[in-house]
Formats: sequence, C-alpha cells, structure tokens
Amino acid sequence: MDDISLTTTSDDGFDTQSVIGDFALAIDPMEETGPNPVAVLVADYASCFLPAVRVGAQKAGYDDLGQLEIDASATLDDEDDLEAIEFTLKVEADVDDPEELAALGEEICHVHAALREDLHADITVEDDAF
Repeated sequence: MDDISLTTTSDDGFDTQSVIGDFALAIDPMEETGPNPVAVLVADYASCFLPAVRVGAQKAGYDDLGQLEIDASATLDDEDDLEAIEFTLKVEADVDDPEELAALGEEICHVHAALREDLHADITVEDDAF
C-alpha cells in the first residue's frame, strides 16, 4: 500500500482539484480558482519546516519557542521555473543560536529532504481511460 495516495482532476481548462483523504485543494496555474502550483509547493515547504523546527528544538532541549512564523518568498526564472526559495523564520522566544533552529528544521523537514534534483515522478500514461 502507498503511504500517500491522492487524486488530481482537471475537467477542462488549467485548474485542478486534488482530493487528499477528506480534504480538497484547488490549484490553478492561472490563479483564478486557487493558488498556482509553485506557490503551493513553497507553502507546503514552509508548512513542513515550521513544525520541524519546533520538534527539533524540543528534542534539542529548547524551552517553549512561543509563536513561530515564516515569511517565504520564491524567485522564478524566465520560464517560471522555481529558482530559489527564501525563508525568514520569526521566533517569539529569545534563543542563543538562531542558526541552530534553521539546521534543526532542515534535518527534520520531509519537504526539505524531497527537494532534490533526482526526485521526479515515475509516469505511466493510460489512454482512453474515461
């Protein structure tokens, strides 16, 4: 059995609807019915990184960090491909080594680990499917 299973559908046009368990997510490269796929990827990364920082900090013996927030930005190249991602991690607590928090998040965040050049989907095409 797969660890993650979802269905993404496009009835016409460019927008898609992804159903992941009990949740539905609208994504649209034209940004008319939802955020574009690259923005969703950046949001997924930030949404993974924040709890990874918190878990890593707890394991490393930090006291409660309080509120955490990431301001994320991304740079696209001329073909609108993702070129760079930047996070500004805001921490309510005063910490001795802020760089350690970033390293702890990088060690634990599964999206951070997945963003590597050699991870691509294996694609099978089934025609005349409907």
